Amino acid sequence: MAENAGLGCLRFEGFLLDAGDRRLHRDGRPVDLNSRYFDALALLIGERGKLVSKQRFLDEVWSGVPVTDEALTQCIRTLRRQLGDDAASPRFIETVPKHGYRFIAKVEPGVAQWRPPSLPPRPWSEWLRLGGVGTAGGALAGTIGGLIYGFAGAAQPLAPGMAALSVVLVIALATVAMATLGAAGVAFGIAASVFASRRLWIWHMAGGALGGMIVGAVVKLIGIDALNLLFGHSPGDITGAAEGAALGGAIGLGAWFARRVTTVERGMAWGGITGGAAGALIALLGGRMMAGSLDLLAHSFPGSRVQLGAVWRLFGETEFGPASRVATGCFEGLLFGACIVGAMVLGRRAFRR
Repeated sequence: MAENAGLGCLRFEGFLLDAGDRRLHRDGRPVDLNSRYFDALALLIGERGKLVSKQRFLDEVWSGVPVTDEALTQCIRTLRRQLGDDAASPRFIETVPKHGYRFIAKVEPGVAQWRPPSLPPRPWSEWLRLGGVGTAGGALAGTIGGLIYGFAGAAQPLAPGMAALSVVLVIALATVAMATLGAAGVAFGIAASVFASRRLWIWHMAGGALGGMIVGAVVKLIGIDALNLLFGHSPGDITGAAEGAALGGAIGLGAWFARRVTTVERGMAWGGITGGAAGALIALLGGRMMAGSLDLLAHSFPGSRVQLGAVWRLFGETEFGPASRVATGCFEGLLFGACIVGAMVLGRRAFRR
């Protein structure tokens, strides 16, 4: 709606609408609105005090594109949430039942916000920031998953003197450590796409897969060597390079899909969808995620009290069978991908402010 530019800058309460620059500020900070919702707000403010019919919204904001009334309802609901308004006791947007909406707040001329000239992006800084926040997101996923598996393991009968709290802590710490290392490889691999001249999906996938593969291989090698040193033997099929590459590549694809979203929730959805699908596929193909590795370790060392029977029983199994493998693999991939990609979306937004 190019005609909105004629509104100039208008102030209402703590908000400033800069129609020419298509920005809404609250107390000097930008308010996140997509293009159509900004146009809808500009239309309301431009006709302040007057009724704006539903049909006019559809004609001028959606430009005749066929949409349902629910689209307009969702638009007004979002505007109210961003403005801190209440439909039952409105300060800004008043509903005229069955007809449309009216902007009722006092509007005054405003002055455009000064912004320093934008600097060219610095790839190294962006790489470090995105990789760092992605790693933090993976650590959060490990904390959540570790506590869930820890309490599931603590629900088993324990040997005398072995406190349930110890089981929770051991499993939780091991899961957090694995998730943090894995997330570092995946996140910094995905973030390396900032060095490409064109940020194509293949660079996101390749970076995530390569980072996941390297970390997975190193962690598996160190883990096997440590177990051999301490106990004289170790299982060879714990999570490693193949699982890391598959999961990292899938999360990289999710990050590519999420590159244009403006909300953390949508970023988490993309990361969760691709990560969950990869986790389930890894389990179906015989690979092992964290729960599968914990189960394998428990069976490899007689007398181990680290068991996940509470998980098996959820799926009616007497051991860590196919249903448990797929379900836990999907859960771990979903949680891991959602937290990494969501954190990277948040970091990208902060970096560009």
